[in-house]
Amino acid sequence: MSFDGPILCPSRYRMEGVMGTIYQRGNIWWIKYYRNGKYYRESSNSKAKKVAEGLLKRREGEAALGRVPRVEFEKVSFDALAEEYLRDYRINRRKSLSRAEYSINRLMEHFKGLRLVSISTPMISAFVEKRLNQDASNATINRELAALKRMFNLGARQTPPMVDRVPYIPMLKENNARKGFFEHEEFLALRSALPSYLQGVVTFAYKVGWRVSEISGLTWK
Repeated sequence: MSFDGPILCPSRYRMEGVMGTIYQRGNIWWIKYYRNGKYYRESSNSKAKKVAEGLLKRREGEAALGRVPRVEFEKVSFDALAEEYLRDYRINRRKSLSRAEYSINRLMEHFKGLRLVSISTPMISAFVEKRLNQDASNATINRELAALKRMFNLGARQTPPMVDRVPYIPMLKENNARKGFFEHEEFLALRSALPSYLQGVVTFAYKVGWRVSEISGLTWK
């Protein structure tokens, strides 16, 4: 990381063997501290020296306790955690991989490229509102929210962890959830996995909603 402008008035602190420094870049105070021989730089986003001092003390305290510096969490993107989520499905050969991929694709439309630390409950609520406006059912949205929650929990269990918190993710009521029905994308995934001689049958069933016994009893006449 390059630094423009003079570095003014450096102040040094030491806490349980962890050395930290505060300094200015322009009018903004920054902090620099070490953990396991690696240094980290972080802006306090403030012109007040006391704000930087307080931030440095918190970061040094985290480092002294062996916690991963928050600046590391700020590097992790939604895309990276989504790939870890799908890799977990592939490694464990989960039968619901196609459904997981569908949920991730919908989540990507809203969260792609974002840093995980920026994803909040209000942002998740905006995603839910968007999906409702797209006429997605409550059950479908809940599967997508469940995928998002599992993503964060999976990231928190990594070594080292990829996230430092799991946001509150409220689920929708499913009183109006239909049972035994597929979303269109799910139906296409199912049909493509079937033998060719069954694809026409399931397509007919999907279009007209007949029972299997009704369809199998049909004749050309």
